[in-house]
Amino acid sequence: MVSECEQYQVDVCGLCGGDGTSCDVVRGTFSRPVLSVGYHKILEIPAGAQRIRVQETPKTRNYLALRTHTGQSIINGNWVIDRPGIFHAAGTEFKYRRPNEIRSRTGESITALGPTDQELHLFVIYQQPSPTVHYEYIMSRAIVINSHTHSAVLPLAETHENEVPENGAIDNSGGGAYPNQVPSEPMTSQPLPPYSWVPTTATPCSVTCGTEEDCNSQPCPAFWDVGEWSECSKTCGPGFQHRQVLCRQTQGRHGNHTVTVAKQLCDHTETPETTVSCQLKICSEWQIRSAWTECSVPCGVGQRSREVVCVDNLGDVVEDEECNMALKPQHLQNCDMGTCATSWFYSHWSHRCSADCGVGRRSRSVVCLRSQGSSLPLDGCDDDKPEGETMCDLGPCTQRLEWYTGPWGQCSSDCGNGTQSRGLVCVFRNDSQFDVTSESNCSHLPRPPTTQTCHVKNCGAQWYTTDWSTCSRSCEGGYRVREVRCLGDDLTPSDGCDPEVTPARREECNTHICEPEIDESCKDLYYNCVVVVQARLCVYQYYQTACCASCSRATRKDTRPGLR
Repeated sequence: MVSECEQYQVDVCGLCGGDGTSCDVVRGTFSRPVLSVGYHKILEIPAGAQRIRVQETPKTRNYLALRTHTGQSIINGNWVIDRPGIFHAAGTEFKYRRPNEIRSRTGESITALGPTDQELHLFVIYQQPSPTVHYEYIMSRAIVINSHTHSAVLPLAETHENEVPENGAIDNSGGGAYPNQVPSEPMTSQPLPPYSWVPTTATPCSVTCGTEEDCNSQPCPAFWDVGEWSECSKTCGPGFQHRQVLCRQTQGRHGNHTVTVAKQLCDHTETPETTVSCQLKICSEWQIRSAWTECSVPCGVGQRSREVVCVDNLGDVVEDEECNMALKPQHLQNCDMGTCATSWFYSHWSHRCSADCGVGRRSRSVVCLRSQGSSLPLDGCDDDKPEGETMCDLGPCTQRLEWYTGPWGQCSSDCGNGTQSRGLVCVFRNDSQFDVTSESNCSHLPRPPTTQTCHVKNCGAQWYTTDWSTCSRSCEGGYRVREVRCLGDDLTPSDGCDPEVTPARREECNTHICEPEIDESCKDLYYNCVVVVQARLCVYQYYQTACCASCSRATRKDTRPGLR
């Protein structure tokens, strides 16, 4: 059969010898960074659309889906993902492709020659961020002009061809608008050419199986349907990838339906691999960069540390999460520096007595502190705690009246907590006369308190000292030492004490002359031994014995400190 268009070219609109002006090209791009998981309608394709092309780019874990305007599923409906193949619907044939090569960057696609006989809705099944879908189809202008209705424009609709009016109204000159949803940017591909090839006459069946037309209707042999490789089981180091391999067979009059069959039906071909090894990168490892530090305390239990880092195969320090946390070497460690020594520290006695007559008390602060490394109060001093109060007597009190109390005396402490007292007597009152009587006569009356705590002011920083150490020598001049600390009200170190009155940390002791031990056998045998000493004859053994006492005194005199 000779084609009617043998002497002419068919234009983009499918018109023999046409110039491409009898149709409009509609194209656009849908792109959204984030959507909710599920079906999202992105495009309405009007009835009469031809040369439909929908392409996902780049490849993602999202899927394309196609339905009629009445909701009947054509491709990937009701969360059932169809295998790639040919689907007949809306008066045309749709080809659904989904590359399964693990390194492929091309996404899914749906194409159809058309024309369609009803409105279609295109969806994206969202599962991964940033889906991007390009679409393109052509519409005959004659169909638009003769049509009384068309699909409603979806929210945020946008067209991307100059020939489509912005207001969406029908152009009497031949142009028209077509509904589509949220195309964020136009496709960058070149427009369709004004002429293209179209099929003319039917030829003998092009395949040996399947049902393109009613030919070669015998069942197709089973084939291995290979799924996509999974991600590597390890983020570093040797791992594995898996994929699903099913034995399937094409069925149906049009060959657009495949079913899973027994694996034995695919024995005529080699079974594809289902597991392969993989390694994304070499694993990072832990590295110790420093030795242990000194213990954090000079005594007692503290901590020490060292630097432990995660290093990749290039030697660069990376985040700890890049290494196996379960294998991280210890970077903190307890250390025991032994028992801490402690001493009693106490302040000066207060200058005031708690009573302004009679017997009262003076007080001072006493605290147990570590000798080094800490200023916290402790309970571990071995010796008995020094007294914090002492008696004071300011003389007898003058006589008073009945259960009669005198004024409170001075606080026992110039600062901090102390005590104060007052006098109490039982008196007999007769008009203006007051006679002291026995306290037993007032026993039926409530006895007023005679002491109470008092606080004049906070002491602020003040000097604390320990007891003096033992003298370094027993005679002829030695020294003794003590520790001196400036402590605040909270008994922590302070620099607020007056340096002019800093207590001495060292003083001389035992300055008396050492008395010689008396040796009864060491005596002078001659009356003139003084001459022997003057003549320096004590160096001889004979005179050392004959004048023992005189020579011994001369020797001690010569060896005293400061004498030559």
